[in-house]
Amino acid sequence: MKNKPSPGAKSILLRFGVHVALLLPLTISVQAQDAPQPQATAPSAVSLTLKRAIELALQNSSDIQVAKLQASLANRSAMITKSQFLPNLYAGSGAGYTLGIPETPGGRAPALFNVTYTEQVFNEPLRGQGKELQEQAKSQKILLEDARNGVIVRTASTYLELAMVRHSLELLRKEQDSADKILAVTQQREKENFELPVAVTKDQLTKARVVQRILQLEGRQDELEVVLRGQTGLPESTLIEVTPEDLPGIAEQEGANLVALAMQGNVALKVAQSDVRAREFRLTGEKRGYYPTLELVSVYSLLGRFNNYDQFFKTFERNNFNAGIQVQVPIFSAQTKANIALAQVNLEVAKAALANKKTEISAAVRVKTRRLRERDAAKEVARLELQLAQQDVSVFQSQFAEGRINVREVEKARLEENNRWLAYLDANFQRQQAQLDLLQTAGQLDKVWQ
Repeated sequence: MKNKPSPGAKSILLRFGVHVALLLPLTISVQAQDAPQPQATAPSAVSLTLKRAIELALQNSSDIQVAKLQASLANRSAMITKSQFLPNLYAGSGAGYTLGIPETPGGRAPALFNVTYTEQVFNEPLRGQGKELQEQAKSQKILLEDARNGVIVRTASTYLELAMVRHSLELLRKEQDSADKILAVTQQREKENFELPVAVTKDQLTKARVVQRILQLEGRQDELEVVLRGQTGLPESTLIEVTPEDLPGIAEQEGANLVALAMQGNVALKVAQSDVRAREFRLTGEKRGYYPTLELVSVYSLLGRFNNYDQFFKTFERNNFNAGIQVQVPIFSAQTKANIALAQVNLEVAKAALANKKTEISAAVRVKTRRLRERDAAKEVARLELQLAQQDVSVFQSQFAEGRINVREVEKARLEENNRWLAYLDANFQRQQAQLDLLQTAGQLDKVWQ
């Protein structure tokens, strides 16, 4: 016989169950709060120097890869003509109906199987075409150097501008603090009837302009970071740290020296010179088109009786082989004369283009050298103006310590100092841009970072 719980025991059990039901969600919530939460991984940061950024850009540039493919394509195209001066062996077979003497449409005996060997030995027009294509392949390798120079200029320009923008943002944030202090003092003096409302409006306008410039530079900073990541192949989540740097002083040489260097290293000039050499090869080959041509020829044929050879020939030979040379002597060739005239005109055009390119590059180097000197002068003016503003800040700080001026005058001097800093940074960046442009024109970019 089982014992039944008393009514009092039932009441105690019921209350215990209610307490457990109420406390269980609270316990689960506390345990969930005490459980360690997964921490978000912070984005990695990479500190780049200008030289390292250029190295990464050269490794990951798609423009360079395309230029390499184009150079390889030009080289393979040149091999097509050159291959005719190498041994060529062909095998084949065919079937056809003959009526009368058994021969193919080409004049040869129809065979069950044949092997043909050909090799050009002396064919000057064809050789000239081959040398022209080989020189054009070399020209594509020169254009590969031009692609490298373009990557270097874009990467260096992006890096230097990003460094300038970040430095400018630091100055503008300090300028915003000064504008806030000036506005607060002016508003207080306006309340005390020491300033007109127009003074408050002017200070508000100054602050709004600073905020506007900060927003513009922050947007430009994002754009430059995206471009620099794309050029260097860094992941999108990577934070890039850059440091302000100056370019090497190779562009400080005299203009005449840089003109001489440009005559040797400018990519566009190298391409024009290569084009002249290619046209000369072509013209030389076409002029030798009046010479005889010599070709090695060899043919093996396996014949069958089904073509009724025994009805036309006294004897039948199943295996046939012949080898020899094929010589063609031009007696009168209007096409050769036309080819020579065309090659001569093409050479004259290439020489004229080369002369124009030399004049253009010489003038460009001199103009860009003067522009660089102008940027140097502008940078020096900005440096002296900055130095003067810094000296004014020191004087105002001394006067403020003596109680002769208020804090607003000091902050205005600091605002002027920040503006001069921004002007100096911009002048320095403009000088670096002019220096890069001059180095590229003079063909000295690779030597800078060797």
